[in-house]
This record gives sequence, structure tokens and C-alpha cells, in this order.
Amino acid sequence: MSRKSGVLDLAVLGLLHESSLHGYELSKRLKGVLGPFRAISYGSLYPCLSELQRAGYITTDDSASESGPGRRKKHVYKLTAEGKERLQEQLAEGGPSTWDDEAFGVRFAFFSQTDAEVRLRILEGRRSRLEERKANASTEMTSTREKLDRYTLELQRHGLESVEREVRWLNELIATERDGVAARPHRAGRAAKSSAAATKTP
Repeated sequence: MSRKSGVLDLAVLGLLHESSLHGYELSKRLKGVLGPFRAISYGSLYPCLSELQRAGYITTDDSASESGPGRRKKHVYKLTAEGKERLQEQLAEGGPSTWDDEAFGVRFAFFSQTDAEVRLRILEGRRSRLEERKANASTEMTSTREKLDRYTLELQRHGLESVEREVRWLNELIATERDGVAARPHRAGRAAKSSAAATKTP
């Protein structure tokens, strides 16, 4: 692709993997994935769709409008085989770029399509990023406490508490994911034994 792919590309590919969508339907679904405070305009969505289509990741079908015959046709966007491969490549990424505020939310929205070990790597990376942010915020509050008015101090305290809440939430998710990853070989081994026993049964 001619431009650097970002979270919008991933969100579009992920949603189209779930089902084919009209542009308006896709726009509404994107608001749910990217969050209510990030407006998605047609000025940003349709260039993204055009780029994905030129790259061969998506294609369109014309379908009749629900308003009846003779009305304007709607484009239905759907994922191609190349688009599915590209989505899997993106979902397999678990490096530092996936820990950022914007990228993490989108990656988390598609965790059901992401491998368990990659999910765990992203969650642990996000926690590490926030713990670093928490330590920096605590140091700054301590060093500037006497210089700030009480409202600015309260704002900083509110931000610190938000980070602490997310770290606690991540700790719970990480514990659950670790349990799931640890249990997979055990379940596989047990299933293999059951299969072998069934084979020996006359």
C-alpha cells in the first residue's frame, strides 16, 4: 500500500471479516470499535477503503437499495482472500505499536480473532507501558506538588487513578489469559489420550 497502514485499516479489515457491510453500516460499526469520542468522517473512511481496494484487500458488490427499484445502488464492501491474509498478519503483531492508547483499543476489540499468546503479549506490553506512565506521573506529582494549585493537582491525581484502575484490570485479564494458555497443552494431551483409548475400544 502507498501509505502506512494504521488502526483504521485494521478496524475495517476486522469488521469486514465478520460480515460484508455497506459504507454507512461500516461507519456506524467503526464508531463502536474506535470509541464514541473519535469521529470517523467519510473524508477519512472512503480514502481508506479506496486504498484497501487498490491493494486488493477488499472488493465491492453493487446491491439494490432497500428503498426500491430505480434508486441509487449501494456498495457492499467485502474482504478478499488477500485481505484475510493481511488481517491475520496484522493480528499476529504484538509489538510496542500495539500497546499505545489508540492501537490497543482496536486490537482489544478483535481479541476473539487473535491467538492467545499474542493476546497475552499485548496485554503484558500494555501493562508495562502503563506502569512506566504511572511511575513517571507519581514522580512528577511529588516534585511539583508545592508549585501547583489544587485543581491542577486534582487533575493529575485523577489521571494517575485512571492508570491504576487500568493496570488492575489488565492484571485480571493477564491472569485469565495465562490460565488459558497453560491449560491448552493439558487439554490437548487429555484429548489425545481419549482418542487413543477410543481407537483401542473394539
